[in-house]
Amino acid sequence: MTIRLYDTGARQIRDFTPLVPGCVSIYLCGATVQAAPHIGHIRSGLNFDIMRRWFEHRGYDVTFIRNVTDIDDKIIAKSADQGRPWWSIGYENERAFNSGYDVLGCLPPTYEPRATGHITEMIEMMRGLIERGHAYEADGNVYFDVRSFPGYLELSNQELDDLRQPSGEGETGKRDQRDFAMWKAVKPGEPSWETPWGRGRPGWHLECSAMAHKYLGSAFDIHGGGLDLIFPHHENEIAQAKGYGDEFAKYWVHNAWVTMSGEKMSKSLGNSVLVSEMVKHWRPIVLRYYLGTPHYRSMIEYSEEALREAESAFARIEGFVQRVTEKAGKAVAPADEVPPAFAEAMDDDLGVPQALAIVHTTVRQGNSALAADDKEAAVARLAEVRAMLGVLGLDPLDPHWAGETDRGADLHGVVDTLVRLVLEQREAARGRKDWGTADGIRDQLQQTGLVIEDGPSGPRWTLGPR
Repeated sequence: MTIRLYDTGARQIRDFTPLVPGCVSIYLCGATVQAAPHIGHIRSGLNFDIMRRWFEHRGYDVTFIRNVTDIDDKIIAKSADQGRPWWSIGYENERAFNSGYDVLGCLPPTYEPRATGHITEMIEMMRGLIERGHAYEADGNVYFDVRSFPGYLELSNQELDDLRQPSGEGETGKRDQRDFAMWKAVKPGEPSWETPWGRGRPGWHLECSAMAHKYLGSAFDIHGGGLDLIFPHHENEIAQAKGYGDEFAKYWVHNAWVTMSGEKMSKSLGNSVLVSEMVKHWRPIVLRYYLGTPHYRSMIEYSEEALREAESAFARIEGFVQRVTEKAGKAVAPADEVPPAFAEAMDDDLGVPQALAIVHTTVRQGNSALAADDKEAAVARLAEVRAMLGVLGLDPLDPHWAGETDRGADLHGVVDTLVRLVLEQREAARGRKDWGTADGIRDQLQQTGLVIEDGPSGPRWTLGPR
């Protein structure tokens, strides 16, 4: 019954013991809203959505905070380039992120605070850090003195003498180049707020320390985010919060990336895949299966082939759910408890791949019961499958997914197989330069409502507009 999690700070899997019995407090670093989200961004929210669901299934009362960073260097630069207000860019992309979370079935956070709504809390934290000798003002900037905090770099396991701290333009007056900015002095044309040290705007790291303190107090259970946030962001959060007097997070949990050609998916590399575009070609529940079923600490190498495999695997689960529902003649409620092997896998550092193997085993058992016309056994297996899928946010009978199942989800796997057979015939015709036959096949498919696209990896089909 003990949940165990890999704690980045301890570099090992630890038994989870909540600060408050029966309650779990989670702070997740959410979106920096300078652009719309790609699937790499959304993976973090999805992984922690599964964590939250599992804690709730185990009977915990979960408080889940996911912040929005709505002011930073990239947002300001984009504002200048586009001639648009910074808040307009932030709000537009905040809505895009929330749409991405929602379309992939993530539960809404308990609270979702914006950085710019917590300037007062940031000023209070800076004042306390200056009074305690951990921070200082210089040229209108406020810096954290890293040498004043003995535990600095313990999370990322670096040596201070080797540290290369990222610095931004205008960060003048540092006593040590390794010190980091908590508050940045105002620059012409940039947004700013009044403080005892002059007008300016917050640094990225200060925002999360202040918001975590406001919504979760001086100590909370789990702080989460992507691997790329360990340094400098999370390291600097710890220094600020503990320097201020907070105990801060008891466990640090980090999810791995989605990669393309071995590189972290990012807009700067030009290899991002926007959620808004992906859901035009792939059912959202399939995208959730693809992003949510690998272990959260494992890298996901993006490819359409992997997505097709996920689609086929989920179609087998979905087909079983639908067949038994039809056999039962009514909705079959999820079981109150998941199978013990599933629970054991989830308790062990959220072992979703192992838990998913139990789902597929149960599906096979249910299909065998169907083949033997054992309705009672098939219904029992379906109840177990629905309970497990509910934990993963993948139950096709959940009301959240109801809107997409009426678009042919019942037969999607079968249709995909048939269409690919026809497309293979079309490719063969093109290979022998029989353009008339190839074009005729394409036209016939389009008349059925399918859209055929020829790409570098071959033809693919999607449903056209209804």
